[in-house]
Amino acid sequence: MRLKELRKKRNISQLKLALDLSMNQNTISRYETGEREADYKTLIKIADYFNVSIDYLLERTNNPKINK
Repeated sequence: MRLKELRKKRNISQLKLALDLSMNQNTISRYETGEREADYKTLIKIADYFNVSIDYLLERTNNPKINK
C-alpha cells in the first residue's frame, strides 16, 4: 500500500494521520509495514483523506485520479 509514501509526501506524521482518521497510530504503522491490512471502510477513509483512488492506494494503478 502507498500509505507511507502519501503520508511522507505531505509531511504528515503517523500520529496526525491516526488522529485525523480517528484511528490508533499503531494501526497506521502496521498498515505501512504490511503487518495488517485495512478493511474496505478504512481504505475508503484513507483514499478520501489523500484524495486518491483506492486502486492507486493499493498500487493497482499509477494514476492517483478518482474516476467518478
